[in-house]
Amino acid sequence: MSDARTIFFAGGGTGGHLFPGIAVVEALQTIRPNLRPVFLCTERTIDQVILQPRALEFIPQPIVPPVLTIAGQLAFWPSWRKTKELVNGLLHDRKPVAVIGLGGYAAGAAVKCAAKAKIPTALINPDVVPGKANQYLLRRARIMCCQFEQTRQFVPGSQRHKLRITGCPIRGEFAQLPSRQEAAGRLGLDPLLRTLVVTGASLGAQTINEAVLEVLKTTKPQGWQILHLAGRDHGPKVSAGYQGLGMGARVIGFSVAMADVWAVADLAISRSGASSCAEMTACGVPSILMPYPFHKDQHQKLNARVLAEAGAAVMIDDQRDPRQNAQTLRPVMEGLLFDANKRQTMAARAKAMGKIAAAGSVAQAITELIDTCR
Repeated sequence: MSDARTIFFAGGGTGGHLFPGIAVVEALQTIRPNLRPVFLCTERTIDQVILQPRALEFIPQPIVPPVLTIAGQLAFWPSWRKTKELVNGLLHDRKPVAVIGLGGYAAGAAVKCAAKAKIPTALINPDVVPGKANQYLLRRARIMCCQFEQTRQFVPGSQRHKLRITGCPIRGEFAQLPSRQEAAGRLGLDPLLRTLVVTGASLGAQTINEAVLEVLKTTKPQGWQILHLAGRDHGPKVSAGYQGLGMGARVIGFSVAMADVWAVADLAISRSGASSCAEMTACGVPSILMPYPFHKDQHQKLNARVLAEAGAAVMIDDQRDPRQNAQTLRPVMEGLLFDANKRQTMAARAKAMGKIAAAGSVAQAITELIDTCR
């Protein structure tokens, strides 16, 4: 198309950063089809796994995570300089109409360089607490689209006018889930059995994997089947764990077809990353949330707390030890597995707080920004 213009989406390293960007691209294709999206991602394999099947153009950046050790800093700063050189060259050659930061270290150079070049910039901030990258970049960005109203209290007063409470962008496939029978068939599951989904998101969660297997040593979920998304590196170990228990379970490393997963889910045990929370609420999935325990700002815990206070989820602290986690998880898991009324109530409350149109809201905010800055 002769009038096609480039728009950059910067971020990656996990599905939690990439999937909101993909959702916004889908929405933009409807309201502004002349925009050509290009993802400035990381060199992690997961980025290619997610982006390549969707035929989206992506350019890996040499950036590595900033680690506060001597070795980490020695690796980060050269990668930052190389990434800035790459980004500045792309800004010059491709002349994007806007640069959208998807959060995380892979968004930093692109948003900073674009702001310096007077190119409109926006941030997507799905977590309650803005991460370090978004906190740093908010001073340079024009707007920041947020999932939660509670984010306002974690942003300086001088920057709150930039916030747009849009919800976390999720892909259009979640607006109308496939039938349970179709989804179960594609996943290799029985559509007549209730399904417990265990997931640590795109990279998996070892402590959740271990806690669930520990609980299942004594808890036998009669009438249930288990779909366990173990993480790309954890699948064989988790499969061996189920074999050791003499239990059948559908274990996969990772799925890009999360609409199928949520279509069959009657209960989920999950991390509380922003995208997972957005998908589960939009799809009305009751959940037991075990926030990632290693973040200094505990942003997943704050995400989980919002869902728990709304009655959509139960939050359990991840104590990092399989037996300690199992002691806390077992009574909650048993209570929900065998209480259909409670699951239904939680599902309804999850659905009520879901924002299925968030991607369209973010896309609209971006197009308004582009038009205003012409």
